[in-house]
Amino acid sequence: MARLPEPSERYSCGVTMSTAGPKPTIGLTTISRTVASLAVGVVHTLERAVVGDGRVRTARGNAWEAVCADRARADQRAELDRLVAELAAARAAARDRQPVA
Repeated sequence: MARLPEPSERYSCGVTMSTAGPKPTIGLTTISRTVASLAVGVVHTLERAVVGDGRVRTARGNAWEAVCADRARADQRAELDRLVAELAAARAAARDRQPVA
């Protein structure tokens, strides 16, 4: 029975190719990303120092604040709808009470 060639032997054509790509260079995007990353780190450290570890804003905290704000807006909207309905009812009642000439 014939032996199967190894994967490295299967596609050998006698030519050796280099797999090393071009040497990476530092560009403007790399510098910008580095500066942005450092700035985020500084802001995060400063926030921890100023407000304390227990009061640092988190995604969960931001989401809860958004939920509370949505509930407050819904309550205000419901109160406004109730007031408008009361005014409309009072206006209709006043119109009904006026004597017809």
